[in-house]
Amino acid sequence: MYSKILLAIDGSDPSRRALDEACRVAVLSGARVHAVYVVDKWGLSPYAGYYDPEALGRVLHADGHGVLHSAREVLAKQGVECDTEIDETHDRSDDVAHCLQRCAQRQGAELVVMGTHGKRGLRKAILGSVAERLLHMATCPVLLVRSDASSETGRV
Repeated sequence: MYSKILLAIDGSDPSRRALDEACRVAVLSGARVHAVYVVDKWGLSPYAGYYDPEALGRVLHADGHGVLHSAREVLAKQGVECDTEIDETHDRSDDVAHCLQRCAQRQGAELVVMGTHGKRGLRKAILGSVAERLLHMATCPVLLVRSDASSETGRV
């Protein structure tokens, strides 16, 4: 089945649900999980005059360490081996989806698990979809785990 699962996690409700699903798959297949938190300092670049990029980077890294620590605890309780990583987008032309794809290739992931907010229509067009961009470039299977709100509304 799978021996290496990449878990994209950001602390949101959909990513917590993805953590639970990655844990279930890992337990069933005996896989190791590599949890990654991507820092995208460039996503806020239009507001660069309104914040200190170095301070923002420190805050985002601290948040990432906390999220990854919690994920490691959840996985350990189920007996799943896990390692973690904080990765960063390279520049303004880079994005989270490309960063995740590079990480999946570097780690030799056989499955990527990530949450999705289930945005549609104009909200998706304006905000974009990391999950959709990753699906289009992924070289391995991607398991998308929907948030509670989107699954309750019946959206596809």
